[in-house]
Amino acid sequence: MAVSERGPRERMVFSAAQLIRRDGVASTGMREVAAHAEAPRGSLQHYFPDGKEQLVNEAVGWAGRYAGKRVARFLAALPEPTPSGLFAEMVRQWSDEYEAAGFAGGCPVAAATVDCAESTASTREAASAAFSTWNGSVARALVDMGVPKGRAEALATLMISTLEGAILVARAERDVRALTTVSRELGPLLDAAVTEVG
Repeated sequence: MAVSERGPRERMVFSAAQLIRRDGVASTGMREVAAHAEAPRGSLQHYFPDGKEQLVNEAVGWAGRYAGKRVARFLAALPEPTPSGLFAEMVRQWSDEYEAAGFAGGCPVAAATVDCAESTASTREAASAAFSTWNGSVARALVDMGVPKGRAEALATLMISTLEGAILVARAERDVRALTTVSRELGPLLDAAVTEVG
């Protein structure tokens, strides 16, 4: 769905996620969100009566669902789905962004976790749920590729945690080296978890 096809509420949630991923929660103001979303400022109170906390939590939830839905798109791009191929696509999304547009953005769920995990229980819970949604999508994909169910959830956690760490290192170094490294090094371990069928 193109940005212009979204209603004002959806545009504000999307815009909040984009600003949080770039600036963090503390530096993302409601006015900036309304301006980025090209929405009337008065609509913020209408759609988000509980204020910034509600908007941040919904942006974090949106980001978790977005990441979860991307898994199917990543798999569709592979000629033959493999765990290493899925992880490589997850990493490539970030490498491509950084090489094309610079290192300004990170994961909005991670940003909200860093900024709010200790101060805002509802945002910590929203971040936990977002990571769970993403983890579930990755784990289901791994099971579909032949990874035993008992191992798939742990490997999904490993993949997401490794990716999030590599994103931080890449942003700090202003280089995709960490992303390239984790994709290369983790791939064989992931593929080794596939059990032979037949």
